[in-house]
Amino acid sequence: MRRAPFWILLVLVTAGLVAAPTPRTARTRVADGFDQPVGKPDAEGYYMSRGFRANYHMGEDWNGLGGGNTDLGAPVYSVAHGYVVMARDVRMGWGNLVIVRHVYMDGGKLRFVDSVYAHLDRVMVKEGQQVVKGQQVGTIGTNRGMYRAHLHFEIRKNLFIGFNQRGFGRGLDNYYVPGAFIAPRRKLPGSGRSGVVPIGTFNLPPGSLRVEESGKPVPRESAAPRPSATPFKVERF
Repeated sequence: MRRAPFWILLVLVTAGLVAAPTPRTARTRVADGFDQPVGKPDAEGYYMSRGFRANYHMGEDWNGLGGGNTDLGAPVYSVAHGYVVMARDVRMGWGNLVIVRHVYMDGGKLRFVDSVYAHLDRVMVKEGQQVVKGQQVGTIGTNRGMYRAHLHFEIRKNLFIGFNQRGFGRGLDNYYVPGAFIAPRRKLPGSGRSGVVPIGTFNLPPGSLRVEESGKPVPRESAAPRPSATPFKVERF
């Protein structure tokens, strides 16, 4: 009889471990719809200066109607509820890069996409942070003067791409045309629900910097990532 408390405790601990979420997943709110990343919710005051082109330009570029750098520092918003899987200065052609992972209902099933916000002047979220639709994630930038100020925006089917597009097909098997994805999904079922999304699906580049909410880059605290299977390539977006 004296051993009974030990076995009861063991069962309780085991049950707790089984029920605990794994470190490679995270729970986030199910997206109840998707809006535009600028001029929320309908891109008011902005125009698309460059569209999606398979094998060449895997997203859409948004510019303010004033042209030039008149939109420098303008707000960039998360297009839907989600979980921040990257918020870093990865330099190359990206600069400050934010990637938000979303779970949404489609045809009665939960599906996943990543929304990508590149060339930001400031990053205003942190990795591992929950965000809601319309929450500001950063500001429009130039990637240190590499471009005229604009937002490069992508919607990805493939959750493994991250910052390095090498080794992934540059077509509709891995990407959505952002505008074509958002238009029929402005309102979705699932409001108030939560879902589990996979995380840790891509490696961080060597020497990358974490970015504080102030937009100031700070040295990474984590160990160096595993080497990528494919070499980096500096690309202009």
